[in-house]
Amino acid sequence: MTDHTAIALCYIDVWNERMASRRRELLSETWTADASYVDPVMKGDGRDGIEALIAGVQQRFPDFKFKLIGEPNGYGDHIRFSWGLGPDGADSPIKGTDFAVLRDGRIKSVIGFLDQVPAEV
Repeated sequence: MTDHTAIALCYIDVWNERMASRRRELLSETWTADASYVDPVMKGDGRDGIEALIAGVQQRFPDFKFKLIGEPNGYGDHIRFSWGLGPDGADSPIKGTDFAVLRDGRIKSVIGFLDQVPAEV
């Protein structure tokens, strides 16, 4: 049985990891080598491409962190979860919902949707 919450939390941990070497380790542990990520503003293929996306988001929003919103759910190898991106201790100004497909317990692909993005971001 797939633990949707554990996988979503690992996903969030990767996006919050500031040390590039540790982030690459986490990607290697939790994402397939041929993983892909796409949302309305960015796309990355393979762990290196996804790591570059994460580094770019962290550079653009250095004081923001990701957090899980609500309870992840899914069926089989498909997971849906919502997240927020913002400063600690405040409501997240950026929110989204991601759909992940797993292969052998690792993330194979993610399609992200941006649910809330302020005009000034």
